[in-house]
Amino acid sequence: MAKNQKQFVEEITPMEVDFAQWYTDVIKKTDMVDYSPVKGFMVIKHYGYAIWENIQAYMDRRFKETGHKNMYFPLLIPESLLQKEAEHVEGFAPEVAWVTHGGDEELAERLCVRPTSETIICSMYAKWLSSYRDLPFLYNQWCNVVRWEKSTRPFLRTSEFLWQEGHTLHETYDEAQEETLKMLNVYRETAENLLAMPVVIGRKTDREKFAGAYATYTMEALMHDGKALQAGTSHNLGQHFTKAFEIEYQDREGKQQHPYHTSWGVSTRLIGGIIMVHGDNRGLSLPPGIAPIQAVIVPIAAHKGGVNEAAAKIFEELKPTFRMELDDREQYSPGWKFNEWEMKGVPLRIEIGPRDLEQEQVVLFRRDTLEKETCSLDQVKQRVGELLETIQKNLLEKAREMRDQKTHVVHDEETFKRIMKETPGFVKAMWCGDEDCEERVKTETGATIRCIPFEQEKLGDTCPFCGKPAEQMVYYAKAY
Repeated sequence: MAKNQKQFVEEITPMEVDFAQWYTDVIKKTDMVDYSPVKGFMVIKHYGYAIWENIQAYMDRRFKETGHKNMYFPLLIPESLLQKEAEHVEGFAPEVAWVTHGGDEELAERLCVRPTSETIICSMYAKWLSSYRDLPFLYNQWCNVVRWEKSTRPFLRTSEFLWQEGHTLHETYDEAQEETLKMLNVYRETAENLLAMPVVIGRKTDREKFAGAYATYTMEALMHDGKALQAGTSHNLGQHFTKAFEIEYQDREGKQQHPYHTSWGVSTRLIGGIIMVHGDNRGLSLPPGIAPIQAVIVPIAAHKGGVNEAAAKIFEELKPTFRMELDDREQYSPGWKFNEWEMKGVPLRIEIGPRDLEQEQVVLFRRDTLEKETCSLDQVKQRVGELLETIQKNLLEKAREMRDQKTHVVHDEETFKRIMKETPGFVKAMWCGDEDCEERVKTETGATIRCIPFEQEKLGDTCPFCGKPAEQMVYYAKAY
């Protein structure tokens, strides 16, 4: 059995050979996810779900620090509500799952399984808001949504996924815009500080914005294969929904007004991003901030006197401070355990054997650099803390270097097409602002404008695709 298990650990397709298969191998063999009997619906197993819990805990704290409170709204939405905002329903109609029967009885009105919750939430806000004194509404919900996808891949695009969606109401456009950008920056902070995933932030083009939004803002990350991942979005919805749903309040002059509305969300798609930004041909490489296990202790020659006891003592010392695992399974060799924990991306491994006991030390192994060092037993707690902090920073820096190496500046169409075909990544180029030009680029190359970044660069005066005057620099990429 040990031989077969060892072979199982090693069987990951190299990402250079087949990136899609590498991704599938990693998520399956690290026990993060499994396929359910319903196509496109995944089972998130405990190791994958623990990553989501760590992301959720961090973000929930940040939401509450910025004044937001959690609620929960129904899973099912009457069709009449969905139809109230025409642009919105048109955008989501192809993906909606419908409930038509309750038991054996056909329903008088179809109910959609929420693809997003603007409509149901707005219908309730219309009941609750009456005066400017009630504003702002700052609410969030953690839930699942269903969007019936034709082509699915676990974490990246599934018919059901977990997410949070914030929905806020404000007196003025400026307050709503401030909220929209504030939450985008909370997302950016989460991506970079917790997930060690560098992102570009900016505004979506009108063609790419959320259905029904006045403006959509996004954070875009770049994966190992040169494709972009939309990692989170924040929308200024203006008064589109508040007018459609007749949400009104009495303003400071006693007049009836419609409030301004925002919504913003991130999902379990972030886990796919973590895998594809930090993973390698050994498997996962997890940032300590979200790793379910930050350090694992592996006894060597555990049957020899004092080794198991010493390992258990270290475990008890570190457990209150770090997310720890003591791997004292007798049926597997230390070498097999090393392979397994490396594949599962545990940031730090602590090895202790008879020789280490004699020298009153442990061996520490870093997953991010594959380097080893020794540490005296009385310094283990301090050194583990230092290394986890170093690993977190190093993973961000490595990801930033990878992104920069795959980011190109383009001034002509021919070069753009060659890059997208041969060495895909982010391409920075000037854009004329014409949606027809944007659509032609997508049709001919498969690349889309990921965002109009806040940090603008003057790369030229004309659009490389049509030759028209161009004032905005944009990021292009093929995307998940």
